[in-house]
Amino acid sequence: MSTFRGLEMAKQAIFTQQSALHTTGHNIANANTEGYTRQRVNFETNKPSPNASRNRQELPGQIGTGVKAGSIQRVRNQFLDVQFRGENSKFGYYETRNEALARMENMLNEPSDTGLSASMNQFWQSLQDLAVNPENAGARSVVLQRGKSLAGTFNYLSDSLNKIRGDLKNQLEVTLKNANTMLEEVNKINQEVRNLETHGYAANDLYDKRDVLLDELSKIIPIEVTYDKQNNGDGVATVSIVDDTGNEIATLIDGKTNTVNTFSETGIYSEVNKLDVVSQIKVGDTTLSMDKLLSSKGSLSGLIESQGYTLDGQTVEGDYPVFLSKLDAMAFEFVEAFNNLHGDDFFGFDGNMTDQNGAAGAIKVVLDDPTKINAGSESGNGQNALDLADLLHEPLTDLDDSSMMDFYESVIGDLGVIAEHAKRMTENTTILKSQVENQRMSVSAVSLDEELTNMLQFQHAYNAAARSMTATDELLDQVINRMGLVGR
Repeated sequence: MSTFRGLEMAKQAIFTQQSALHTTGHNIANANTEGYTRQRVNFETNKPSPNASRNRQELPGQIGTGVKAGSIQRVRNQFLDVQFRGENSKFGYYETRNEALARMENMLNEPSDTGLSASMNQFWQSLQDLAVNPENAGARSVVLQRGKSLAGTFNYLSDSLNKIRGDLKNQLEVTLKNANTMLEEVNKINQEVRNLETHGYAANDLYDKRDVLLDELSKIIPIEVTYDKQNNGDGVATVSIVDDTGNEIATLIDGKTNTVNTFSETGIYSEVNKLDVVSQIKVGDTTLSMDKLLSSKGSLSGLIESQGYTLDGQTVEGDYPVFLSKLDAMAFEFVEAFNNLHGDDFFGFDGNMTDQNGAAGAIKVVLDDPTKINAGSESGNGQNALDLADLLHEPLTDLDDSSMMDFYESVIGDLGVIAEHAKRMTENTTILKSQVENQRMSVSAVSLDEELTNMLQFQHAYNAAARSMTATDELLDQVINRMGLVGR
């Protein structure tokens, strides 16, 4: 072996430990960087000497030739990534549903002294009072004002809920734009990764940036990510949408061809329900099956279910459309039943109302003279006012044979059950997501205590390699400067 072999081994050891120290410093610098994955240097022994050859040196065995930095690797578990993204999709779905239903509950404000049930009770009480004093002008004026208050409450709830639907529609459009932006960014990173890996580099920081985007995308829609690995890197990512059984629905990014299929949404105006709702979602040229899309839990499907959708182009479904439909049915059936019993129209609607759709937003009091309120068939008789009051508690055929009060209480009860389920599932998925995230952090996050320990370890190894170089230098000094000086 060469006399200078010791210097070369010490030099390689110094460079390798220096590389490990630089990587440790990079970890420490990014200890609080979101999405950063800690890195480590994989040490490898150099090929021993002599190599197998015809003219190899005659030695009793191979002699080690030192160490080298093989690669700088991200410490990451892709199985935990898959788990996290699955839980993140469910969390996104239930969080979106919970927020939308909570807004509806806050708007209805039941039970309270200002909600629709309170307005109905006040109207009922005014009719009861009129039945006792049918000729009292004050009692008649109270009935008229309470009727206007009831109609105004219907109008307010209908307008407010439709405004929230509009907000959800805008949120849906923003969500799709954000998803498309993420897809374009992931595709750009894919191209950068391909260029670097082609030259033998592992683009660790780019992988981290891509994983952060994929995590955010998984909250919107359930995704499956596969990698086309090359050399020692993670490779380019292919991203697909999957349903609740894990089967692929559509490809968002084809990493092999650098193709991106972005989202687009088509809405229609339902003439049946008088609502603008989602009819289909497309990815590129592929139309996603609405039932499969809704079965895949993500914030996108949560927004669609809340804002409203149609499967057949006619029937409208969803949290807000269903509730608005029931509110319209209450207003429409109550007006018909009340006017029939009253004789002359007490309530009416703005515009030409041919069916119940939009009734809650259009209901109004058309009677303007309190003296025309039909309290009874003759002077001093308040029986008709009493019968009108009883309408609030009489079964109505088109309200599932329930009274107006019972029907509304049933609707509020159903809403409470759905909202409570969404809230409970939001809490559950938050816990499950946090558990997986903590597991992933325990593997990939930077531990400052561990990095400081590694720094000391690599520092000592660096110092030892430097001392080895010094010892070899002293040996060479002895050979070069002191040998052959006999007699001096």
